[in-house]
Amino acid sequence: MAIKVDEELCTGCELCVQICPDVFDMNDEGKAVVKNPADEDLECVDEAVDSCPTTAISKD
Repeated sequence: MAIKVDEELCTGCELCVQICPDVFDMNDEGKAVVKNPADEDLECVDEAVDSCPTTAISKD
């Protein structure tokens, strides 16, 4: 399973970073990125996916 962030949908609210800072970070454009895909099974990833206001984060 892989975590993906759709940069076109991401508004840069940083909620995912607040919820799961070991997995998500913000890039220079102010968009969320996956910094540590090895931690994709952390419980906080599911919370970040569910909490994203624009549904920019997905797990495939």
